[in-house]
Amino acid sequence: MTESARVESMSEASSSGASDATAGSEPLETGLRVRAVQFAPLADAAVNADTVSAQIAEAATSGVQLVVFPEYSSYFANPVDGRMVAAAQDLDGPFLRDVRAAAARSGIHVVVGLVEAHQDGDRFSNTLVAVDASGEIVATYRKQHLYDAFGQRESEWVEPGPLEAPQTFEVGPFRVGLQTCYDIRFPEVSRRLIDAAVDVLVVPAEWVPGPGKEDQWMTLLRARAIENTAFVLAADHPRPTGVGLSVLVDPAGVVLAELGDDAGVVDATLDRAELDAVRRRNPALELRRYRVVPGE
Repeated sequence: MTESARVESMSEASSSGASDATAGSEPLETGLRVRAVQFAPLADAAVNADTVSAQIAEAATSGVQLVVFPEYSSYFANPVDGRMVAAAQDLDGPFLRDVRAAAARSGIHVVVGLVEAHQDGDRFSNTLVAVDASGEIVATYRKQHLYDAFGQRESEWVEPGPLEAPQTFEVGPFRVGLQTCYDIRFPEVSRRLIDAAVDVLVVPAEWVPGPGKEDQWMTLLRARAIENTAFVLAADHPRPTGVGLSVLVDPAGVVLAELGDDAGVVDATLDRAELDAVRRRNPALELRRYRVVPGE
């Protein structure tokens, strides 16, 4: 399937969903405690489920309300190959059953990467799943832009996600939107989420190291925050499979917290009043003259 997007002019800012996120509402004085978990998933889904469940429980004891895990959290083999196809699970498989149970026990929202079984038995879907505090699945996003770059060919094993409605969910005073790793290089992905009134862009990743890749990662994440006046939460694999640098960025592009190369966690509190203040000072979303429309 060939995927693309077109950009159309906007006759007025109110025609975009982005205006819904920036106008006509009083600032809320509540915040949201969030965490990005930087860990290296193994080629063992049961062990990964135990690791994720333990991290969820620990996050809850720290007052975290939303915890984000990396791409491929359920299973990872390097390089990506038929092992991942064989290890793929359904949305009702044991990995997600464990994650959902852990979220329900802890009473917090979770975003996690799943190697999802696909009807084409030769490939799998690279999927993000958002689970709410009761353990229910509230959003499912399948990676749209596959990593066929820098000498990699993700499309040999992964089915590209369909061009469908943006995948979002609400937690506290924020609406959260999902995208995966290489998607961050395509600004229209974030902009479509913003048009769906998203305030927080979540980016699970397995950002492959290489010359300049760390700088590109941080630059792209900060750019998506700045141009969309949105919070960005990114969770990566530690080295050597990822660059690390899991990060939380505010709507002005300021890094609130970040990790280095090694496994760990990073927390921050997202402030709704701060988001509204940034969007009042810089009403770029209301001043837009183009909108992104998916096409084929």
